[in-house]
Amino acid sequence: MKHSSITTSAAPLAMFDIWKAGLMAFELWSSSLTTIAMRQQMWQTQPFFSPSMMRENQRMVSEKMEASAEAGLVMQKTLINAMSGQYAPWWVTSQKAMKPYHRRSSANSRRLSR
Repeated sequence: MKHSSITTSAAPLAMFDIWKAGLMAFELWSSSLTTIAMRQQMWQTQPFFSPSMMRENQRMVSEKMEASAEAGLVMQKTLINAMSGQYAPWWVTSQKAMKPYHRRSSANSRRLSR
């Protein structure tokens, strides 16, 4: 019989971390939808060549590229660590990979809602 990688003493802590990963994913999803809706409203109500829209579009693209680069680095570190025998549970890796997107999406949602 195979043994679980989570010992019984660490199981409640692991379940809490899994809960946090799910909560972070839900927050990312909801703040992303809010941000998309607010930007879409801006695109419908303002001319695309206005300076404020140009800044917002440039900010959107640069933030996505920065978040992608950060998440990619997290995944590379995870892969290198796994190749050297240091495994991280998926819920830890997923939180680290979502963090750049979550941070920016939450900030954009707050900023655009003002």
